[in-house]
Amino acid sequence: MKLVTALIAGVFAMAATTAEAQQPNVAGRRVSPDQVRSVAPALEQHTQERLYGEVWTRPGLDRRDRSLVTIAALIARGEAPALGYYADQALENGVAPREISETILHLAYYSGWGKAMAAVGPVGEVFARRGLGPDQLPAEPPRPLPLDEPAEAQRARSVDDQFGAVAPGLVGYTTDYLFRDLWLRPDLAPRDRSLVTVAALIASGQVGQVPFHLNRAMDNGLTQDQAAEVITHLAFYAGWPNAMSALPVAKDVFAKRAGAAAKD
Repeated sequence: MKLVTALIAGVFAMAATTAEAQQPNVAGRRVSPDQVRSVAPALEQHTQERLYGEVWTRPGLDRRDRSLVTIAALIARGEAPALGYYADQALENGVAPREISETILHLAYYSGWGKAMAAVGPVGEVFARRGLGPDQLPAEPPRPLPLDEPAEAQRARSVDDQFGAVAPGLVGYTTDYLFRDLWLRPDLAPRDRSLVTVAALIASGQVGQVPFHLNRAMDNGLTQDQAAEVITHLAFYAGWPNAMSALPVAKDVFAKRAGAAAKD
């Protein structure tokens, strides 16, 4: 009987070990698998089998991009305590320290200063543990990327016509601080800057801003398949309602772009 019991225990231990192997660096998690199992055992099973066994391995979006999307979602939702694990994994997945730094700065403008500041602590601990110093972070002041003057002039004119009389200060800052400064910083590629912006907007339920930024993301090189995977990934990190709310908006953007391409 003792032998049978030992064999059964061994099988369960092997199953748990195999499941946990789906998630990289389980030991680096803020909440251990045993802690999760003591409260919600099915949650740990779904974390390993569905989140890491399926979602993180889906084609269409590589692990580097998924790391950027996840970090953006966590910052946008104010879930800073989880950032330590995901920042560490982002570095393992090929995201450079300067790109994480730029993502935090970028989301100060798109998700709020408090959420960006809250990200500094857990990410700073990861950088310190890995010995990452100022030489691996963005230089100040950076040499800006080239600006598409006609496109920016058209964007600025459209916003000014609609809202210049309502909030002239905000309209001015939008031009000067965002589109003539933040978006031209070179340490996060335009495609990746768009990626984290779209992810943050969807994660925080700001679907009204998604059409402009999803179009911009696709102009910057994000494919339709990748955009669809971003939304799918965010269902697990921002919840099904936020992901489902983004689908009609994305569908409309995809259809209009396809229609415009067919006319060319």
